[in-house]
Amino acid sequence: MYSVPARCPVCNGNLQIREVVCESCGAQLRGQFSVSRCRYCALSPEQQQFLEAFLRCRGVYNCVERELNISYPTVKARLEALLQALGLSAIGEEKTEYIDAQERRRAILDALERGEMTAEEAADALRRL
Repeated sequence: MYSVPARCPVCNGNLQIREVVCESCGAQLRGQFSVSRCRYCALSPEQQQFLEAFLRCRGVYNCVERELNISYPTVKARLEALLQALGLSAIGEEKTEYIDAQERRRAILDALERGEMTAEEAADALRRL
């Protein structure tokens, strides 16, 4: 069974569910249902993979480096991109102070050059700066 996409794969627009069916009894409900606004469901597959690795490693950067075979600056850049995608900021710090924008930009471009990020991931991360 496939999971419900968060956005339209054609135009990136909002999706609307028109029918739901009970797996157990087969009851059907028809109407206009919105796709849930789960912030984690809207993450890209790469961001979900990073989040899972980050949680398995309990936030230890060098563990994430080994788990995903990426560099320390890439871990920092992906974490920052993930925080931005989730609309979160570091506790007690302003977003602009969390990591210097030039450092993040350089880390993203370095990761792209080494093949540790796809062009799409890099473009998304750069747009969020």
